[in-house]
Amino acid sequence: MSCSGSAQAQGQALAVTEPVSVTAVAAAADSGRPAPLAGTRLAGQGLLRFWGLEVYQASLWVGPAFRPESFASQPFALELEYRRAFKAGAIAERSIQEMRRLGSFSDSQAQRWQRALQAALPDVRPGDRIVGLHRPGLGARFEQGGRLLGEVADPEFARLFFAIWLSPATSEPTLREALLAGVGPG
Repeated sequence: MSCSGSAQAQGQALAVTEPVSVTAVAAAADSGRPAPLAGTRLAGQGLLRFWGLEVYQASLWVGPAFRPESFASQPFALELEYRRAFKAGAIAERSIQEMRRLGSFSDSQAQRWQRALQAALPDVRPGDRIVGLHRPGLGARFEQGGRLLGEVADPEFARLFFAIWLSPATSEPTLREALLAGVGPG
């Protein structure tokens, strides 16, 4: 579920140094799908592109009182609809790299989190939708088609994982802006 596109796509490694662009998609528009988390609404969507290739469409579902500056204390759902194939291990590895940009944690913690995330996520193909549910004080839960894929029961993991998309220090500020388009300032 990582933000940047350096994981393996179609079996080919993408260079980390290549530029990434994001195309904003109608924020807060009705997607025609039910909310992945009760009591939430679609706040915004964005399409992550890597050297012109579509990587995934991200959608953020939030409650009515959601505040971006305190995202780590609120429940929400982040859905990624993949446009390319990725291995679970590559997604987990890239996620940990992005999390390291946003916070400090030990190498042993990184290894535990990477193993847990890899176990919680499947390999993905174009069209696959994975939903990450932020559970304040508990951790992160991952679902596909309403079915539980796995959980990482660590609030600090969840804070840093979702910070990949929601932190002001994200590597993809345009995507963050698109995801938060339908919520108040923050």
